[in-house]
Amino acid sequence: MSVRTPDPNSGWLSDGELAEIRRRLPLLYVEAVPVRVDGLGQVVEVGVLLRVGPSGTIARTLVSGRVMYGETLRDALFRHLEKDLGPMAFPQLPASPVPFQVAEYFPLPGVSPFYDERQHAVSLAYVVPVTGTCEPRQDALELTWMTPQEAASNAVADEMEGGRGGLLRSALASVGKLL
Repeated sequence: MSVRTPDPNSGWLSDGELAEIRRRLPLLYVEAVPVRVDGLGQVVEVGVLLRVGPSGTIARTLVSGRVMYGETLRDALFRHLEKDLGPMAFPQLPASPVPFQVAEYFPLPGVSPFYDERQHAVSLAYVVPVTGTCEPRQDALELTWMTPQEAASNAVADEMEGGRGGLLRSALASVGKLL
C-alpha cells in the first residue's frame, strides 16, 4: 500500500476543512439554469432538478456547486453541469462570464431572499442552453423539463430550496420569458 501526499493545489477540502471554512468565510458558487432553445434562440424549456437536500428533504433546485481554488468560472460551470446533467448534456457555455444575477445566501433566514443553513455563500447564476441528452447524476434524482410559464409558477417556486424559485424567475426575466 502506498501513501499519497496530498496535492497542495488540488482545490479540494476535507469535510472538516470545509466545515471550518464555512463557519468563517463566504464561499463562491456557480448556479446554472439549464434551458432548451429553439432555432431563434428563444427559451422553450427549462430544466429543474429534483434532489435530496442537506437535511434529507426532497426539493427542486438548480445546477450548483462551489468554484474550486484555481478553477475558472467557465470550468466550474462545465464541471457542475456535467456532474448534475451527465456528460452527454452538451452545455453551450455563455461567451461572457457575466452572470444574470449574483445571489447571496445566508445561514439566517430573512437576511436576503436566499437561504442556506450551512453557510454564507455568494453565487454567480447563469442561464445555459443544453443541446444533448440529460441524465441526472450524483445526488440529483431527476431533471424535469417544463415550459417557462410552468417554471415561473408559484407551485414550482414553493418546491424549490433556499429561495431558488426567485432565482429561477430572475433567470426567466433575463431571457425575456417572465410574463
